[in-house]
Amino acid sequence: MIVDRDQLSGLIQHLHAQIRGAVVTASEHHAMEELAGIAAEDSTGDTIYAIDRVSEELLVAFFAEHVAEHWPLILIAEGLPGGQIVLPAGRSVEDAVIRVIVDPIDGTRGLMYQKRSAWILTGVAPNRGPETGLQDIELAVQTEIPLVKQHLSDMLWATIDTPTQAVRYNRLTDTTQAIHLRPSRATSIAHGFAMVSRFFPGGREELAAIDEAIIRAVLGPPQPGKAHCFEDQYISTGGQMYELITGHDRFVADVRPLLDGWLAQRGQRLGICCHPYDLATLLVAQQAGVIVTDVRGQVLDAPLHVEPNVGWVGYANPAIRAQIEPVLLRELQQRGLL
Repeated sequence: MIVDRDQLSGLIQHLHAQIRGAVVTASEHHAMEELAGIAAEDSTGDTIYAIDRVSEELLVAFFAEHVAEHWPLILIAEGLPGGQIVLPAGRSVEDAVIRVIVDPIDGTRGLMYQKRSAWILTGVAPNRGPETGLQDIELAVQTEIPLVKQHLSDMLWATIDTPTQAVRYNRLTDTTQAIHLRPSRATSIAHGFAMVSRFFPGGREELAAIDEAIIRAVLGPPQPGKAHCFEDQYISTGGQMYELITGHDRFVADVRPLLDGWLAQRGQRLGICCHPYDLATLLVAQQAGVIVTDVRGQVLDAPLHVEPNVGWVGYANPAIRAQIEPVLLRELQQRGLL
């Protein structure tokens, strides 16, 4: 168990505020083409863009200076050598008290083109060895990085024994205000937002077919001039969780890892998927009341490493889960994906 969770949460919130400010400033002062430039490829094959470097530079320095002296730690993030480093420098993995998994900018692609907010995600777990997983996380903080034209942004946090809290930051007045966020209480996805993630090329036709089959099964065939429900392909796992937390979305499924074999049969390879760092703030969604499972409807867990591909499903409430989950699982099974 992590002691002094409140103190550690405060430090992480301070770091998030620094990263938020630095990235917004960079977005204001650099051309879009500069920030969208490719800086590197990480160990998972994901692309590191120039805008990612802004947050990464702050990340390591902050944990080394302000956190590691109190809690020796293993910092896990894409872009780090081998996906993780031990702080303070010179200490061993066994010395670490906590493991901290971070996505400094989740939603880079939308932010660098100033299309949509990105998120800073941080989860903290006691160090239980290399198998420490998402379910071990006891503290999580997620912070919105707004567009340049946007003056309001949200910060959410939770611990294993406290509900999710949130504040809204006004960068024009440099003030924050507590807000209350709640998942949808609707009992159906009808006339709401529900979707299967298909952000990138590679298997999108199969993902779209799964999505279409689910909607037809639970809502029936489309009616002329009507829309049963809607979808929002938010290219950010943290952003998707936020949409569930706030009641904007009712159902989200990211089953991309299941397409590995399906693509191989067609001579193709699986592209980018969700990784554990994209789910670093799973606790925030769960403590807010969102139901999140793995692709089989079981407890969602994964080791805190940068490499694993992770699928997940989120429901706003039990009624939505009861409506969708049996159909989703049947579709996945019938298509040979489970």
